[in-house]
Order: sequence, then structure tokens, then C-alpha cells
Amino acid sequence: MSAANEDNIIFQPQLLTTLKGYKTSDLAKDLISGLIVAIIALPLSIALAICSGVTPQIGLYTAIVAGFVVAALGGCKVQIAGPTAAFATMIAGITARSGMNALCISTCLAGLLMMLAGVLRLGRYIRHIPKPVTVGFTGGIAITILVGQFKDFFGITYANGEKPIEAIEKIELFAKYLPSFNPYALLLGIISLLIIIYWPKVPKAGSIVPSSLIAVIASVLITELANSFVSTGIKTIGDFHEIKAVLPSFSLPSFKGSLNWLSLVKDGFMIAVLASIESLLSAVVADEMTNDRTRPNTELIAQGVGNVASVLFGGIPATGAIARTAANIKNGGKTPIAGMFHAIMLLAMLMFLSPLASIIPMPCIAAILFSVAYNMSGWRNFIMIIFDLTVSKRERMLNILVLFVTFILTVVKDLVISIAAGLIIYAIGKAVIARKSR
Repeated sequence: MSAANEDNIIFQPQLLTTLKGYKTSDLAKDLISGLIVAIIALPLSIALAICSGVTPQIGLYTAIVAGFVVAALGGCKVQIAGPTAAFATMIAGITARSGMNALCISTCLAGLLMMLAGVLRLGRYIRHIPKPVTVGFTGGIAITILVGQFKDFFGITYANGEKPIEAIEKIELFAKYLPSFNPYALLLGIISLLIIIYWPKVPKAGSIVPSSLIAVIASVLITELANSFVSTGIKTIGDFHEIKAVLPSFSLPSFKGSLNWLSLVKDGFMIAVLASIESLLSAVVADEMTNDRTRPNTELIAQGVGNVASVLFGGIPATGAIARTAANIKNGGKTPIAGMFHAIMLLAMLMFLSPLASIIPMPCIAAILFSVAYNMSGWRNFIMIIFDLTVSKRERMLNILVLFVTFILTVVKDLVISIAAGLIIYAIGKAVIARKSR
């Protein structure tokens, strides 16, 4: 099917398309990738929930419900949905100001707006986002992920109440508490990272079993063995958060009492815009990594349904997660089955394997995310844009400016500001270049 046809499709889930000719070998890759992504998503969902001012359980519910729905209905074959860092500050502000009930209503409104946008075929316009904006945003997210894992990779413990959200805050606290680093944690993190890097070079086995899975197994065994001889002080998932084996339950928001509908609609619009942009940008990144084509309108509708389902089952707003989507691709995920299985595995971990999930060392999780950050950093694209000789000097300078403005603002501010700034600068620059070329 041509790119134009894919963009004009309103609702045709990729799941229905990919099941045609689906092979056992595809299933094996999807299941393994889904497992690895679930292992990555577990601590991320917990951490992002805390950053958003809600309980860890709510973060897991979001990843399970939205992750399954978006994968099953979405227009991207490899999209992984769940809670993301871009929403953290917004959600914390809404819940602090108006409470969880207001967040639920606003998110339902946002979901309806996203579904409407898909029906109106607005998703295709994301294809007009210039590459310097996409590359800058992706690189900025990679840096944010990298910086966010320094604490666990080095085994640093922050003082009670120190919960940084922004990248700059994380760097400042890391520098402040660096003298307290744990050499055992750092050593385990290095070993895990080396396994992730070099395991794929092992003949036969390296191409069958994902290096991330080997790193998780090895790190657990090493930590358990080392702790039998000496107190290593290596933190695990269970050291930070309690994971309760309780299923998400359906609950409608309350419309009783005085509701500030102006505020609810405004928050709903903001959630819809942010979720739409991030999800479709994640899909664009996925397309670049897989040489595939997302059905943007279908993806918008799926994200809308996924967000409504998430909050009705005790979650928070969700969107396509670039890091987890990239991890899915890198670990062999081929179809929406991987995303659906990732949600099922998270549910299984929540209900039956909480003790086992709790003993995964945090330095290993950090090492996995280091690898993900590197793979999605797009540093080669940075170089190509900077030294692109196929365009004029003015266009190249404009692309470089947009690239670095978007990159820096993604790291120090947020997604909406960085993309808006990048698009405005790009549009003005293009207009100036066109006028001078006359």
C-alpha cells in the first residue's frame, strides 16, 4: 500500500494486517521482545508514576491497560504505550490542583479529541514535521534517559524528599551525591552493560537470545551470590517500591459537586495535544528504525481509546513511549503482538511474579536503558544534518539551528516547547530563504 493511502486510512489496526502470514518465528521474536520491554517498563512505570505525583500502582495500571489497547488497535506495528516523562509535570500539576477525579475527566475528554482528530484525518500532518525537529527531539529524549539512569548505575542514594524530574535537576543532584556512589553497584552496571554490548557477538546464541535478557539473569545471579559473601548494598526494584498484586478495576469518574469545566476542557486539550504529538513522533522514529509506515489516523484513534481505558481502569494519561518502542524494535519485536504481550507480562509480574521482579538490580536496568538511549540517540543523523552538502549553505545553517534548539529545549524544558520552537524557527527560516532566493 502506498504512503498516501496509509495516511488517508481512518481506522485499520496494524494487528489485522500483520496477522496475515504470521509465522512461528515472528511469534517467538514478539514474545521475547515483549518480555524484555516489560522488564524495562516495570521500573519506568513506577518511577514515572511517582514523578507524576501518583502511586506506583497507578503507573503499572497505565502501562498494562494503555499498552494493550494501543498495541491491539494502533496504526504502528511496534508502538509501546504507557506513562511517559513528558506528562509528569502536567499530571502532577492537575492532581495537586484538582485531584485524580478531575484528571480522569480531562483525560477522557482528551481521548475523545484524539479520536475525533483521527476521524478527521489530521494524523497525516505529522509527516510535515522537518527532520531536524524529529532528530533533535529524539536526541534530547535519549540524553534525558541517559541522565536519568546515572543515579542507579552508580548506586547513589539521594536524601529523603529528593525527587528530581527535569534533566538539569537530575544532573545537579547526581553531582551533589556523587561521593556516596556504591562501587559494587557501579561494577554490576558495567558488567551488565558489557554483556548487552558483547553478547550479540556470541556465535548462534547471541542472535537468538536478547542480550538484555542475559544481562538481567546474570545481574540477579551475581548480586545474589555476592550478597552471600559481603553486603553489597546494591539496590533492587523492591528496595524502592512495593508492588501489590491487585488487578486494575473499572471505575467511572464522579460528576457530582462543583466542577470547573473550563479548567477540565483546557487540561483535556493540553493532554490531547501532547499525547498526539508524542505518540506520532514515536511512530515516526519507529518508522525510521524499521523502514515501515505508520497509519497515523488509526494511531490517533487507538491512543484516544487507550487513554480513556487507562483512566477508567485506575491509570493516568498515556502515550507512545519512544524509549520502550525503540527497545521493542532493538529486541526483535515485529508486530503488535509484542506490545500486547508486554502488557500481559506486566500484568503477570504484578499478580504472580512480584517477588522475582523485585530482585532485579537497578544498575542492570540502568545499563539496559543506557543501551536504549544510545540506539535511539540518532547521533549519525546529527552528523548528516550538520555536514549535509545536498542543500544550500543557508538551508544547512537553518537545519543546524533548528536541530540544536529542539535538542536543547527537549533536555531543559519539555516536548511541546521544543517542537513549537523548532517548527516556528524552521518556518520563519524557510520563508526568509525563499525571499532571498527570488
